[in-house]
Amino acid sequence: MSTCSARSRLSSVATRKSARGPRQKNYPGEIRIIGGRWRSRRLPVLVSDGLRPTPDRVRETLFNWLTPYVPGARCLDLFAGTGALCLEALSRGAANVVMVEHSPEAARQLRANVERLPATDATVVALDALEYLAGSPTVFDIVFLDPPFAVAESMLKSCSVRLVQGWMKPGGLVYVEAPAELALPLPTEWEPIKSKVAGQVGYHLLRLPSSYT
Repeated sequence: MSTCSARSRLSSVATRKSARGPRQKNYPGEIRIIGGRWRSRRLPVLVSDGLRPTPDRVRETLFNWLTPYVPGARCLDLFAGTGALCLEALSRGAANVVMVEHSPEAARQLRANVERLPATDATVVALDALEYLAGSPTVFDIVFLDPPFAVAESMLKSCSVRLVQGWMKPGGLVYVEAPAELALPLPTEWEPIKSKVAGQVGYHLLRLPSSYT
């Protein structure tokens, strides 16, 4: 399938919207790791109106997509929240993860859960995503972008510009979670691989070019 036709499919899926939002049975209060060495492990999470963990069914689909890529990968989550995505990746064999979270309370809970597992290959950074990306780049294989929906368009646009400045391996993968009706403000050379909608959430997996400047 050509990049153009794949992008058309992504745009079509992203614009469909269900009347119901995603339901997370075990939230607020806890998340559950779905697969890997910590399968079925439940972790307490911060209860906050601004915290929106990726629903279990979305996370399960995502990691089915990522199955060939996670083992040995270096992963970055720029809007970590509950840490569900990176902790799931570690459980399934990722080499190490960095979870960036601007809320001090959420970052403290993330550190507590890292110690509780224990997840020795996880790092929690209490910074704003753009502040983190203004630092010295470290190359990652997989990046998770799940910004607050109210600022999703602006944050996705800003983060995508900075990620290609030394943060992503050429041919690396980016997972994006955003409002289903949002036309993703991402570089046209990022190739859509998978795309689905769950309620009001659109979720997408994209691949960066094998070379870029």
